[in-house]
Amino acid sequence: MLRAVTKCLLTNPVSGGRMMSYSSIAGKVAIVTASTDGIGLAAAQALGRSGAHVVVSSRRQANVDKAVSLLRSENIQVTGTTCNVGNKEDREKLINLTVEQCGGIDILVSNAAVNPFFGNILESTDEVWTKILDVNVKSSFLLTKLVVPHMEKRGGGSVVFVSSVAGYQPMTGLGPYSVSKTALLGLTRALAPELAQSNIRVNCVAPGVIKTRFSSALWQSEEIASEFLKMTSIKRLGKPEDIGGVIAFLCSDDASYITGETVPCDRWHELQTVKMKESEQEDCTEKVDEQLWKINHTFLYNC
Repeated sequence: MLRAVTKCLLTNPVSGGRMMSYSSIAGKVAIVTASTDGIGLAAAQALGRSGAHVVVSSRRQANVDKAVSLLRSENIQVTGTTCNVGNKEDREKLINLTVEQCGGIDILVSNAAVNPFFGNILESTDEVWTKILDVNVKSSFLLTKLVVPHMEKRGGGSVVFVSSVAGYQPMTGLGPYSVSKTALLGLTRALAPELAQSNIRVNCVAPGVIKTRFSSALWQSEEIASEFLKMTSIKRLGKPEDIGGVIAFLCSDDASYITGETVPCDRWHELQTVKMKESEQEDCTEKVDEQLWKINHTFLYNC
């Protein structure tokens, strides 16, 4: 059923290039982390166009200012702040600022993620695992804990985690990152029944390869991108707005009877891995390594 919903959302065009609008979101307050670019920004746009006051964040003030300016140009109510979700003080600041300036919290979209490693999982270090799990998993849980009391005051709310199809089938070279995305699938299932009594729904989206800066190492090379296209049902790479629309749906009353679920967009055929000859795999590794270096030599954030 969820796959049918996903395909409906992804394949039905919206006039003027705008996403679907959900009236039940109007007047809500939505926090979207890592939301100055890519999927996070698309989610903020989708929620804002449906009438939510969105709170966007990034580690860098310049990115925040740019996103706020863009959203305001689209007549979206927006508040922006810097936030490193891996930092306790920053998480608390984000929540406190939202409550002070917006009056409460109805929606949390936890989108921030890092991937500082590409290669054989056995070569990954303790530092790599700590960074990935702290940002990709722990921050989602800890932010949820912080927003729950505020959602309860407003009679309920919606939490959406951004996982990946790599959470179902680990991607070659991205072992630690894939494990962290699998953890979000479990976190969704674990939190949903606990928070249902407070009328707080917890769901998840699992995007495939989406054309964002964060994933550019996987699609800028035509050879690599073509391998992913062979495995997708919809024969194109995804766009951020494809995922933003699904997130808005999950936050709306149209999804009021859905909790504890993950929506794959677009899930690979039979969850198969990209299979290449050894020489092709080495070439792929070199190209991905080069792209990762160009994007960020230390840590790669999708914000």
